[in-house]
Amino acid sequence: MRADRVFAYGAAAGLLGDLLLGDPRRAHPVAAFGRSAGAAERLLWRNHRGWGALHTAVCAGGVVALGSVAERAVRRSPAGSVLLTAAATWAVVGGTSLVREARTVGRALQAGDVEAARARLPHLCGRDPQALDADGIARAVVESVAENTSDAVVGALVWGAVGGVPGLLGFRAVNTLDAMVGHRSARYRRFGWASARLDDLAGWPGARLTAVLAAVTGDDPRGAVRAWRQDADRHPSPNAGPVEASFAGALGVRLGGTLSYGGRVEHRPVLNGEGRAVATGDIERAVRLSRRVGLLALGVCVAGRLIARGHRS
Repeated sequence: MRADRVFAYGAAAGLLGDLLLGDPRRAHPVAAFGRSAGAAERLLWRNHRGWGALHTAVCAGGVVALGSVAERAVRRSPAGSVLLTAAATWAVVGGTSLVREARTVGRALQAGDVEAARARLPHLCGRDPQALDADGIARAVVESVAENTSDAVVGALVWGAVGGVPGLLGFRAVNTLDAMVGHRSARYRRFGWASARLDDLAGWPGARLTAVLAAVTGDDPRGAVRAWRQDADRHPSPNAGPVEASFAGALGVRLGGTLSYGGRVEHRPVLNGEGRAVATGDIERAVRLSRRVGLLALGVCVAGRLIARGHRS
């Protein structure tokens, strides 16, 4: 079976598995990778960029190599190739878990239980929940849904279309490493530099595709494009900026502003300043937009792979 068809059938089956089943409840491959990366960090950590680059190469490179070996092992079996791609897709995408956590916080806010919403928010993002009121929590959820639509769904599909199973696994490994060591704490400012920069590079195409699809499928396409053009570059993240700005414009809300991570206060620029403040009901609107973007991204990635093969023929 041709590689483009293997990806099309396998990615569709994997995305359907995530839609129906969510993440694996036990022995999640990403959790296993996190434990292995943590063990490698304990062995390799030095307050030096070079050692951090070695850590990134060992962890992410090892996963890519494992994916390549697995893909070669089943390449003579069309069914095995599709099944492997489906399993890899299911393991690395996290759209259903993202939706579930966002809706859990949204239901708590709708019930007026701000404390329950604060308790649940850390399952979705790294904000300090005690510093947030109900509107602040709602805004944090919408921003997290936007950013993770790119990180947990679209980016993985893009790299799966480009590199098959190694691309799927490699993208998730890089994204996980960034979450583990890529932040600017005293411990990781140097050691995590390589992981953070590689994540910026790997996330670039998925973030732009997410922003485009949010504009296409959102309630206000012109507003999404306007917010993206005017505000995305003001965000400190080169990839979260386009995604969050496009979601803000598509939903007609303001994102950004003051937030707190680990006791550190950041004053980020406002995205889509012409929009209104985020309300609890916007969480469900953001979730529906995220779902549409993820499904359309699958179609775009499959079509892109088919077109690329046609040009090579």
